[in-house]
Amino acid sequence: MADTIRGAVIGYGAAFNMGKAHANMMEHTDGITCVAVCDIDAARTEAAKADFPGIRTYNKVEELLADDGVDLVANVLPHSLHCAPTVDSLNAGKHVIVEKPMCVTIAEATEMITTAEANAVMLSVHHNRRWDADFWTLRELVHSGIIGKVFNVEMWGGGYGRQNPDWWRSVKAISGGQFYDWGAHYLDWLLNIIEAPMINITGFYQPNLVWDDITNEDHVQAIIRFADDTMANIQMSNISKISGPRWKLLGSHGAIVSEGGQFQVLSEVEGQPKEQKVGCHGRPGPAYYENIVAHLNDGTPLLVTPESARRVVAVMDLAEKSSKTHQAETVPYEFG
Repeated sequence: MADTIRGAVIGYGAAFNMGKAHANMMEHTDGITCVAVCDIDAARTEAAKADFPGIRTYNKVEELLADDGVDLVANVLPHSLHCAPTVDSLNAGKHVIVEKPMCVTIAEATEMITTAEANAVMLSVHHNRRWDADFWTLRELVHSGIIGKVFNVEMWGGGYGRQNPDWWRSVKAISGGQFYDWGAHYLDWLLNIIEAPMINITGFYQPNLVWDDITNEDHVQAIIRFADDTMANIQMSNISKISGPRWKLLGSHGAIVSEGGQFQVLSEVEGQPKEQKVGCHGRPGPAYYENIVAHLNDGTPLLVTPESARRVVAVMDLAEKSSKTHQAETVPYEFG
């Protein structure tokens, strides 16, 4: 690999400009630069040339993967295309960053992980919201023991409104479903706060109760039982006329609830205030791409491992299966 890691982006679609965002992150991180962009749409590769003069552009993935001047690719394609192009890239000897969610099914995630191992290349998932201030603050609070042993977690996100039926994120065959957008962030937060192994997942889905022209579900819910008997209940909805807090945690010696950009903390732990408001602060240390560079250059451990990202996919995959079998689905093995 070159002294400066030579990165490329697969997928330069205009939605959210995530392809451009990844190219910018590479350009603004010491030790890596963006040298190429691939998109099936020639208009988008022309846009990439204007955004990053001098980069190479391709309109077929296989052409990009034949470029020996590319060390790493960031896959920013729609969710249903996270697996196959990633596997092809890994087999071509490229390191890969894939946008969240990692993919749609446990089987896809496992194929991606085993392919990376077989080719001795890196695989990571851009779970960028592990750097969000509210998540990191809450993680510190829980791990400090301020509310004792957490035994119950409730998470809620959504509202009442119809998704755009013409957007791929509304199409289940492409997006994976309602859980696979913001739900992937929520689950990743949860699984980085409650670290016990998962035992089983129970899912409750309302596919088309209101918005029957949208193939994504209207409302999804997953209940997770952990090995330490913690229970987590996560709901994502487009048909909820009443909102709830993003976070509500009950512990053996207190509780935490999110409200107005901060946390209300109630504690019965000796030496702690009975009630306090805690503001949020961001995660210290390297940013995502800084960690990638350090990992590839010096073997620094990845902050976002593919195994941790697979745990998120497992919850979404098994929750949907449970919604159809009407029983809790056992996690076949814990993904650590």
